[in-house]
Amino acid sequence: MWASEEAPKWRCMSGELRDNRGRGNAEWGFPAIHPEGRKFGLIGVAVALVVLLGLEWTWIGWPLLVLSAGIFAFFRDPERVVPQDENLIVAPADGLVTLISKVAPPPELQGDDGNGRGLGEAPVTRVSIFMSVFDVHINRAPVAGTVRRIVYIPGRFMNADLDKASEENERQHILIEQAGGRSIGFTQIAGLVARRIVPFIKPGDIVAAGQRVGLIRFGSRVDVYLPAGTDAKVLLGQRIIAGETVLAQMGSEMLLEGVHQ
Repeated sequence: MWASEEAPKWRCMSGELRDNRGRGNAEWGFPAIHPEGRKFGLIGVAVALVVLLGLEWTWIGWPLLVLSAGIFAFFRDPERVVPQDENLIVAPADGLVTLISKVAPPPELQGDDGNGRGLGEAPVTRVSIFMSVFDVHINRAPVAGTVRRIVYIPGRFMNADLDKASEENERQHILIEQAGGRSIGFTQIAGLVARRIVPFIKPGDIVAAGQRVGLIRFGSRVDVYLPAGTDAKVLLGQRIIAGETVLAQMGSEMLLEGVHQ
């Protein structure tokens, strides 16, 4: 079931249902700018206008205007069409799949803290998504369920593309428990340029698959820990779209191969 008429409303939230048989509307439009980024863009525009009109330093004023446009573009928040199936895990971030490996989940996501069952200590498949400054940086819930755990950990600001960034960089772990009791964990990791992780949710919130859950400013990475017995449906080096690309299907193990051309 991708967009069944019986899909619970708490999973779809208030969005319009669309399907592969033509239901719904499709139209192009400029993506919205998330409120978190409007202030930065407006500050950039104000500084550029002062330099251009007040100081008449055109050699620096015009580049500042271009930079302001880039800031607005960085915080763009496009709409996404999210597959509706409780067995699917959708990508929580736009970007490039840079790592797929078997690792133990972070300690913060392993045990039962009284609020929800953790992921356990056994190694699972971790999919790492690297977001450059050109990618959309709004992160989305990979599944529908209840937010059971949010753990923020201060740290360094190494290149987020490095494997050890998962353990050394500033990061935020999130655990979502589905209605059937199955838990999915993912981690927002600040990178070399990113200096702040901004959450939109808190423990106890009920989220829909693909719902906006936070952002990381200016380049970063998101790690997703798939349940045991589940392989990724994306390939190393593949570009994926948050809320739309199917990252995995629960309980599906299959070798997928691709050719880089």
